[in-house]
Amino acid sequence: MFKLGEKMDKIKANNLSPVVLAFVGDAVYSLYVREKLTFLSDSKPGELNKLATKEVNATAQAEFISAILPHLTEEELSIYKRARNAKKVNKAKHASVADYNSATGFEAVLGYLYLIGCDDRLNFILNKGIGYED
Repeated sequence: MFKLGEKMDKIKANNLSPVVLAFVGDAVYSLYVREKLTFLSDSKPGELNKLATKEVNATAQAEFISAILPHLTEEELSIYKRARNAKKVNKAKHASVADYNSATGFEAVLGYLYLIGCDDRLNFILNKGIGYED
């Protein structure tokens, strides 16, 4: 049986395809943005969706990762680079290839941290990227 929020050991997570890590990280980031908007805004669902799509896209994520790159650990930077450079099945639709690749790296870092249960580190990165101070 699988339990929501079950954590994976680092070795197994490191052996996952970086694109699989990005698959998980995409969902993590989308949920983070939606929760943040729900807590900080009293907008209606349609407006919340518009606000979310401004943040959950390859161009915005590429900007986000460039802001936090100096704060990544060696391990996180390695995951970012593996995912950024990985061969991807999908192509960039509304972003440059460089932004799409950076966004994939960003999502992989988030996916990795989520899967191994590093919630404090995940929150640090997410809040650092949007300018919140610890």
